[in-house]
Amino acid sequence: MKSAVVAVVGRPSSGKSSLVNALCGGKVSIVSPVPQTTRNRVRGILNDPRGQIVFIDTPGFHISQKKVNRYMTDLVSATLSEVDIVLYVVDGTRESGEEERAIQAAVLRASRPLVACMNKHDAPGPGWAAARQAVAEALPGTVVREISARTGDALEDLKDALFAAALEGDQLYPEDYYTDQTPDFRISEIVREKAILLTREEVPHSLYVRMEDLEMRNDGALLWARGFICVERESQKVIVVGRAGEKIKSIVRDAERELSEIFPYEVKLDIRVKVDRDWRKRDPLLKNLIR
Repeated sequence: MKSAVVAVVGRPSSGKSSLVNALCGGKVSIVSPVPQTTRNRVRGILNDPRGQIVFIDTPGFHISQKKVNRYMTDLVSATLSEVDIVLYVVDGTRESGEEERAIQAAVLRASRPLVACMNKHDAPGPGWAAARQAVAEALPGTVVREISARTGDALEDLKDALFAAALEGDQLYPEDYYTDQTPDFRISEIVREKAILLTREEVPHSLYVRMEDLEMRNDGALLWARGFICVERESQKVIVVGRAGEKIKSIVRDAERELSEIFPYEVKLDIRVKVDRDWRKRDPLLKNLIR
């Protein structure tokens, strides 16, 4: 049996989270059109007759002096030093640039077995050949597979490459697991995803979600959860709440629907919106949120 822990790294919006979800056969990471939706290291588990691969979906590698972005970039670098294999994901629809070169340098410094792929092959665009050439020059001798996380194109070939790079070892999780996330983390992430999708033109990076209480009710048939969507300013609170509370109602409704499909019981949410001024500048909170 093969066993490996794999870091999934790349620039923001390269499709890392969609790829992890597709490889693991379930919703592991939240997904949105907004760059840097992923803030934490999120584990997804692929069980296969050949063995088990544990993916760590990381935040997009982004060069920025903002404190929250530095925390996420440091998290990617730390993850690269802790894993068995690196899965480097390139957005083949975008030009290579400074950020791409920085993540390539970080991947090479990690000195781990490397599997590379160019994502979004279903919509290659005119820059695809140039992007492929740039990756080939940066990582000489590395096979770069062309895949689509959205359609599933060439994912079996990618799995084969990962298992070929993996060593023999025992499984880290039971075979029926596809993630090790706790219920409160999964709930907070799904709520954050729905909030981002409904406010993506206005406040997506200015919010975080904090769960306060979880309680099983109705003899285990229902999970009740209470928490907060926290924003930085009163004006953002107004946007998230919406006119007559319609937007927060939509966020809760959409989150409850998806969570009730993920968990083997119904989920009911009590989500309020509150202001937590300048939260992106506070180290203790960022250390708790980005880990």
